[in-house]
Amino acid sequence: MLRRATTRVLLLLCAMYLITYVDRVNVSTAASQFAAELHLSHTEVGIVFSAFAYPYLLFQIIGGWVGDRFGPRRTLALCAVIWAGATVLTGLAGGFASMIVARVLLGLGEGATFPTATRAMSNWMPASRRGFAQGTTHAASRIGNAIAPPLIVWLMLMSGWRGAFIVTGIASFLWAVLWIWYFRDDPRAHPRITQAECEGLERYSGAKERAPVPWRRLVARMSPVTAVYFCYGWVLWLFLGWIPQYFLHNYHMQLGKSALFASGVFFAGVLGDWLGGSLTDRILKKSRNLRLARNVMVGVCMLLTLLSLAPILLAQNVTVTLAALCLSAGFFFNEMTIGPMWAVPMDIAPRHAGTASGIMNTGSAAAAIVSPVVGGWLIDRTGNWNLPFTISMAIMAVGIVLSFTMRPDRTLENESGAADGAHAHTTA
Repeated sequence: MLRRATTRVLLLLCAMYLITYVDRVNVSTAASQFAAELHLSHTEVGIVFSAFAYPYLLFQIIGGWVGDRFGPRRTLALCAVIWAGATVLTGLAGGFASMIVARVLLGLGEGATFPTATRAMSNWMPASRRGFAQGTTHAASRIGNAIAPPLIVWLMLMSGWRGAFIVTGIASFLWAVLWIWYFRDDPRAHPRITQAECEGLERYSGAKERAPVPWRRLVARMSPVTAVYFCYGWVLWLFLGWIPQYFLHNYHMQLGKSALFASGVFFAGVLGDWLGGSLTDRILKKSRNLRLARNVMVGVCMLLTLLSLAPILLAQNVTVTLAALCLSAGFFFNEMTIGPMWAVPMDIAPRHAGTASGIMNTGSAAAAIVSPVVGGWLIDRTGNWNLPFTISMAIMAVGIVLSFTMRPDRTLENESGAADGAHAHTTA
């Protein structure tokens, strides 16, 4: 299997997802040192966390369109160079303002990555394995979450917090070189792909067949999906931003021990991503019902996320073990929604998968702006580290209801064809 070009491309995308998440969450582990050196409050640290999300939000749709327009090969290579440079600049920051600038540049570089990667997967993966591909790549991103705390702590011990950012930035530059060398936008143009692999892929629609984006219909169809993904993103970004600090400060742990507890929570997300992607494909294969495989699965997983976080709200004097178990279960079920959610843009608009997934991911990007800052503000105001996680339960309840408003069973191209046929019949 490792000899297949399709497998190697998927592994390259997995490496990108892992690296991007190390580069975006490394600040949460390093915050204990750079906040002290730069004299930042918890609210200011939350602003540093969320500064990444402003350009990340802006470039979701733009970046998805660029990936559709110019192809994933050039787009992702350029993005990698930008986010790698931003990571290095974070290590060179001399104050609050320069830290914000570096994080904004990081969001600019990473804004187009996941929508463009979705376009690459729509070309390189058969429709029956869309959930698996999305679950596997996002599982790699959660491996990035999980290894980031101990990795950054180790690098900080070796070279300080500044050296940790510089080393991870260099890794991103190396990925960009490997991607531009190996990947091709059209799978059939790859020198190592076999005829058997090509037979399972949909016909490539690239530069010569660029269809105009039906913006009004596409935004209308993706709006419910975006709202659901905001609810998912609220929990995600709260976890990514504050979990290492939660164990460090709420339970007065040493830095290394808190990093290990944070890694345990994030590794639960790895399993959730992989299982969710595989399960949504299996449900679809057996039932041939897209709404069951996507909507129902997302709603059930969000309900289980809510129930997993409930003991933190209801129990008094929550022990560190119980907190770790609840947070791990909550992150696991929240991540199980990834496979079905990222398959939905490819279900709805396969010819505009990059743009559609960019629209959806604006939901998570918007949550990334608000969630860490609200979390930091609540901690500063109340001193209660559990309160931000209880707010997430209400957000999950909204997401459960909204999950049943998505329509992955109605493809945009089929609707367009039906509308055109009806118009022609009326004219005749």
